Amino acid sequence: MRLGISYDGTDFTGWARQPGLRTVQGVLEESLSKVLREDVVLTVAGRTDAGVHAEGQVAHFDTEVEFDADKLLHRMAKFLPKDVRITEIRDAPPEFDARFSAMRRHYAYRLTTAPYGAQPLQARGVVPCRPGVDLDAMRVASRNLLGLHNFAAFCRRREGATTVRELQRFDWERDGDLLTAYVSADAFCWSMVRSLVGAVLAVGEGRRSPEWVAALLAETERASSVTVAPAHGLSLIAVDYPADAELAARNIQTRETRTVPVPDGGCCGD
Repeated sequence: MRLGISYDGTDFTGWARQPGLRTVQGVLEESLSKVLREDVVLTVAGRTDAGVHAEGQVAHFDTEVEFDADKLLHRMAKFLPKDVRITEIRDAPPEFDARFSAMRRHYAYRLTTAPYGAQPLQARGVVPCRPGVDLDAMRVASRNLLGLHNFAAFCRRREGATTVRELQRFDWERDGDLLTAYVSADAFCWSMVRSLVGAVLAVGEGRRSPEWVAALLAETERASSVTVAPAHGLSLIAVDYPADAELAARNIQTRETRTVPVPDGGCCGD
């Protein structure tokens, strides 16, 4: 079964189930298990950190229980706490895997330049920044990061995990005082989006140059000079999947370890 999920991450210790802590996965699995009267284990498209929100999260679980998806959706609306919703329940092909079948994830990071900060109804999802940020410089810095790179400077390292990613979109839109960064990639490593936003915001505030941001791609370890933007400005807004006939091939491709291509003529100045 494929689930669409949204949540306000403020009062959750992230997505992943942790003993003794309130997590999105823990709340959903417990609630679904009670309603379906079987143990439900969720696989998710992207494990969000503490305080991060989602508007278009996707997960799946396997079950042999027969039920009406529409009725279950309505029942879960009454059963779940108000800060997490299941927005869709539907059958998925056996090859569908919410994590490994995903082609790309889309995030939005929201800032406000209003001198009084975020409006009260926006405060849990919008981060105040300096009113006079240079949006043009931020756009230049963001474009410099597009493509397949090693984003080690922007990632908290996980043992055995690659930091090579293909950043497919990183641009900014302004609506009055609201600034929104749209960031899309085939996958993200731990804290990558918030680090990208933090680095580019330093450019907008005049503390760094676009060239400094581009130079970070040459780093092989996390850069201490990069400030991680606050968690509550970030939201997972969508996940893209291929057609059903292409799911199995996508699962295999995603599991492959990637490296950054070496230009013709060797590397390292040789």
